[in-house]
Amino acid sequence: MVPGTICNSGRYGRGMDVLDTGTATLHHRAEGDGSPVLLIAPGGLHASRAASWDRALWDPVAAIAPRHRTVVMDQRNTGTSWAPVTADTGWGDYADDQLAVLDHLGIDRFHVVGMCIGGAFILELIERAPERVAAAALMQPIGRDGNDGVFAGLFDAWRAEIGGDHPEADDAAWEGCRRNLFGDGHTLWSVPDDSLTSIPTPMVVLMGADEFHPSSASRLLAERAPHATLIERWKEPDAQGAARAAIDDLFAAHPV
Repeated sequence: MVPGTICNSGRYGRGMDVLDTGTATLHHRAEGDGSPVLLIAPGGLHASRAASWDRALWDPVAAIAPRHRTVVMDQRNTGTSWAPVTADTGWGDYADDQLAVLDHLGIDRFHVVGMCIGGAFILELIERAPERVAAAALMQPIGRDGNDGVFAGLFDAWRAEIGGDHPEADDAAWEGCRRNLFGDGHTLWSVPDDSLTSIPTPMVVLMGADEFHPSSASRLLAERAPHATLIERWKEPDAQGAARAAIDDLFAAHPV
């Protein structure tokens, strides 16, 4: 483990395997049989790690595990995964990490579920390798709607938390990384708004409704992506069953 990183705990944070790509050290775990599903945890830059599923309002890992091969991972520089921070670090590096883990596991095509920052990661994955993503479920994706300062503050807090583990990164590196992640003004952060109409992937969007996951971002994605379906109610106990069924039906209709 890289000195200073946060050790995983909880059901999904134990028994992780490690992949060394030569640049990044990525902790991950695959379990079960069936068609593969990559599950990208919520928690922002500082906590998108496998153990965060333990604290999610609705845990899709447990919901789909009986029917799929589930893949969870700690994103770079969260949990026990590590990678250098440079002025070029951006969404594409995270996508490269995710694809490297899937390649390591011998997985070509897959389904993907992501919550919170996982929505931005999914959109970058689709842009990077659309032929590999059979279908996607985005749960309250992060978005931009008059909240640039909030995300700037989250980035600064992340830098303060992990900065001691990154002697390779000077101020210019951190500022370049911030600009690449949150400086382009895209509504869904990772991809341009005008690219949403060309997304080929079937998806369901479980709508967000707060400062970090504005409903306007979810609606924009569902309106522009040609194969997207918006689910407005999914957190309430009486709505969870239908939302889970919608994801199951999506994956069944677009098999890997």
